[in-house]
Amino acid sequence: MIVLGIETTCDETAAAVIERAADGRARILSNIVLSQVADHAAYGGVVPEIAARAHVEAIDLIVAKAMGEAGKTYDQLDGIAAAAGPGLVGGVIVGLTTAKAIALVTKKPLVAVNHLEAHALTARLTDNTPFPYCLFLASGGHTQVVAVLGVGKYIRLGTTQDDAIGEAFDKTAKLLGLGYPGGPQVEKEALRGDAKRFTLPRPMQHRKDADFSFSGLKTALRLEAEKIAPLSDQDVADLCASFQQAVVDVVFDRLRAGLRLFRAEYGAPTALVAAGGVAANQPIRTVLRRLAAETGTVLIAPPLDLCTDNGAMIAWAGAERIALGLTDTLATAPRARWPLDEIAAAKGALKGTAAYK
Repeated sequence: MIVLGIETTCDETAAAVIERAADGRARILSNIVLSQVADHAAYGGVVPEIAARAHVEAIDLIVAKAMGEAGKTYDQLDGIAAAAGPGLVGGVIVGLTTAKAIALVTKKPLVAVNHLEAHALTARLTDNTPFPYCLFLASGGHTQVVAVLGVGKYIRLGTTQDDAIGEAFDKTAKLLGLGYPGGPQVEKEALRGDAKRFTLPRPMQHRKDADFSFSGLKTALRLEAEKIAPLSDQDVADLCASFQQAVVDVVFDRLRAGLRLFRAEYGAPTALVAAGGVAANQPIRTVLRRLAAETGTVLIAPPLDLCTDNGAMIAWAGAERIALGLTDTLATAPRARWPLDEIAAAKGALKGTAAYK
């Protein structure tokens, strides 16, 4: 099965072609990503209108480049997949409309992919990870612990009560006068900082649930920065190191609780899977490896270029759905909001049913 995937939910215009073998294994034939970071850097964050216009300008070229690099014609495709949400709706419209046009002309199946589902299934693209597994989805817009029980079968075990983890990194970078995107900048500064200099809170730590909260940590960082303003370069580095260490400690504690909840409901997971752009943070990856070792769980962390938004994950999610006969009509609407666990039945209906054990 050969599938074209298109991703335009935020500030990357991406397209990819993947091949799914009969045994479920994957081969990435092309994976083209055009970043808009330079377009948004001056604003300290993504500007939706600028992002949408940039997608319009780039999408045809990116799709053509993905098809060319893969060495495939449209007639050779078995389906076209596009992220239909959640995300910045202007960008989502561009990618989904493009996919609809290709599907209409080629008479190929269309799959409207949930962007979060694509992240959730990336471990199967890279490692053919069997179900069920525990997913830590961490990005600029999402922080969730999810039981991935099958394609379209997701139970959210924990989520953030306020800021997403990537959002907290970005806001910290902006507060400290660092560049955009903030996560890599904070990580870079933290390398030369003293993580023990500032005492910052670890929100939600030691609770039985698997929820997160980062707004209090962000506020505490701001108060510490205001106490010692104006900030020297070393102050900034120490604040970044202290903030990052607090986040790492929270991730370890909250994921340990999430794994405990997973085992209580569904038995031992086949793996702990990390996905989303924040999974590219090296200290977070290190603590995930530590957690996996301490809990006797295998850690699956996709390559860095497949943690951030890309077309290959969209194409793969489309291939997984096509294999099960799950396709969409041209009337499918783009969605700014689309919780991952809405794809499955209500959580209460899934609990205790043998099919989801």
